[in-house]
Amino acid sequence: MNVHEYQAKGLLRSYGVAVPQGELATTPAEAEEVARRLDAGVVVVKAQVHAGGRGKAGGIKLAKSPAEAKRVASEILGMTLRSHQTGPEGRLVRKVYVEAGSEIARELYLAIVVDRQSEKLAVIASTEGGMEIEEVAAKSPEKIITVVVDAGASLPSYVVRRVGYGLGLGAAQVKQLEALLGGLFRLFVEKDASLAEINPLVVTKSAELLALDAKLNFDDNALYRHPDVAKLRDPDEEDPREREAKEIDLAYVGLEGEIGCMVNGAGLAMATLDMIQHCGGRPANFLDAGGGADKEKVKEAFKLILRDPSVRAILVNIFGGIVRCDLIAEGVVAAAAELAVEVPLVVRLQGTNAEQGRRILAESKLDITPADTLREAGERVVAAARRVRA
Repeated sequence: MNVHEYQAKGLLRSYGVAVPQGELATTPAEAEEVARRLDAGVVVVKAQVHAGGRGKAGGIKLAKSPAEAKRVASEILGMTLRSHQTGPEGRLVRKVYVEAGSEIARELYLAIVVDRQSEKLAVIASTEGGMEIEEVAAKSPEKIITVVVDAGASLPSYVVRRVGYGLGLGAAQVKQLEALLGGLFRLFVEKDASLAEINPLVVTKSAELLALDAKLNFDDNALYRHPDVAKLRDPDEEDPREREAKEIDLAYVGLEGEIGCMVNGAGLAMATLDMIQHCGGRPANFLDAGGGADKEKVKEAFKLILRDPSVRAILVNIFGGIVRCDLIAEGVVAAAAELAVEVPLVVRLQGTNAEQGRRILAESKLDITPADTLREAGERVVAAARRVRA
C-alpha cells in the first residue's frame, strides 16, 4: 500500500525524522491560509498523488506569498498530472501539501528496501539526490552506497558511519544522520514497510539534514497489524479494478498488454505471464483467483478482465489442488454465457477433476479453445490475440 507524501512525512515526524513544516490543503483558499500560518516567506505547493515526477509534470511550484500560494494551488488542484509513473491517463490532483521552503546546500538520496537476495534489508544512499535512483545506477553506479543489514530492533552504528562518511558528511551531520536514519529504520521495521525513500535528503545552508520528499510503501499482508497505517489508504489513488478486486478477495494488478489472465496461485500466475511474454504476447493483467475460487469468483474475475478495453483474448490457467477443475469449468461456462464473452477464450485445466472439467467445456458448445501444457496455452492465446488484432 502506498501513502501520500504528507502522510509519509507525518509518520517520519513521529519517528524523529526531521521534515519541513507543512499542512494539507484541498482548496486554493486553504492553501493561502496554510502559507500564512507557516509564515516562512517562500512555500512549496505540492500535488499529492501516488506518483513520482511531479515537479517535471507541473505538480510542484514555489510561492513567495500567501496570495501566490493560492494562485498556484488553483493551477495544481484539479489538474490531471501526467508523469512517467502515472501512464498516459494521468492522476487527478485532489489535494496539495503546502510546505515551508528550505535553503538547500546539497541534495542526497537515502532509502531502505527489502533485499530479497540476502533476505535482509538494504540501506541505499547516494550523493546524487533529486535524481531517479535507477538513472544513477545506470550512469554512475559508483555513486551508490549500499549496506545490507539485519531487520533488528535498531540500526547498528557502523551503518550510519558508512553511509554518512560515504556521503561526505561532517561529524556533526553524521550525528544528525544517526537520529534520522535510525528513525527511518525503526519505522521501516515496526510498520512492515517495503520501501522507505527520502529523495532528496537535503543539507540546508545552516547544515541541517531534512527529508524534503518522502515515499513509503507498506506490505499489504501486514496491514492487519497496523490499523493506523491502513487508515491512510486513499481509494481514489487506486486502479478501480484493483480496488474492486480487493473487495471480493481477488488479487488483481492491471498491466499494459492485450491478453487477459485468470489463474489460481501467485506462482502459477507469474509463470503464466512469463509464458505469454515468451510466446510474443503481452499480459493485460495479473489475476490470482486463489485456492478457494468458485463460480461466483470466476464470474467476477471475468468482469474485471473484460473491463479493460485493450483485452483481445483471455487465458484461464487453473491447477486443481484445493479447487476442483470441474467447478472452475462450470464457472467459466456460466460466466462466458452470462457476460457474452466475445474475445477468444483459451482454457487450461490440470489437477483435481481436470477430465470432468474439460468435458464440461467441450459440451458447452461455447467457442473455447482447450490447452494441455502451459506452452500450448501461451502459444494459442497469443495466436488468438493476433488474429483479433489483424
